[in-house]
Amino acid sequence: MRTQYQSIPQDITPEEALQLLKKGNFRFINNLKINRDLLEQVNETKDGQWPFAAILSCMDSRTSAELIFDQGLGDIFSIRIAGNVISENVLGSLEYATAVAGSRLILVLGHTNCGAIKGACDHVEMGHLTGLLDKIQPAIHAETTVTKDRTSNNKTFVDEVARLNAMHTVEQILSQSPIINDLVKKGKVGIVAALYDTTNGKVNFYDTKHIISVPVAEDNHLRVA
Repeated sequence: MRTQYQSIPQDITPEEALQLLKKGNFRFINNLKINRDLLEQVNETKDGQWPFAAILSCMDSRTSAELIFDQGLGDIFSIRIAGNVISENVLGSLEYATAVAGSRLILVLGHTNCGAIKGACDHVEMGHLTGLLDKIQPAIHAETTVTKDRTSNNKTFVDEVARLNAMHTVEQILSQSPIINDLVKKGKVGIVAALYDTTNGKVNFYDTKHIISVPVAEDNHLRVA
């Protein structure tokens, strides 16, 4: 039996990697999960791995990337941290995934009804969590349409901040990692923001903001599709 892991070519493009995630989420929300032999995949990946994408998502128990995108063993790198924020460790992990292991896509995945976003909106301070939630403040300031009840009680506000936070994280990755920025400029890696809806399982990809470059020349500008 030919597995999905075996069928993903190593010369996959960033656009094709994005389509794999979109198709996987479609299967997830329609209960069409691929029937995988996980023990066989353990055997297939015992000597190495080639995940086609690296997904930075929240640690929320409802947002397991492998399940949401219907992926198997060896298909994706999954980096999880409250609020899908970045740090030196997260950037280092993403640099390894793309520059060393060859992943073609970085997906920053936020989600609705996010506890970390709620905490940031309410200016919660508690131990090391305080510094983590501070990283979400730029997204809160960027949300200017809501003028009343800018707290965790306002679901619309919270979810819009979560969306903006995912997009802000994409911008931070590009600005703080010259390695990833260069890979994107050369068209070797794409980077995308998305938001998972905890009410129905659907991932909304912000294709108007995803950055996938076409490598036609060294001075080629980023294409914002």
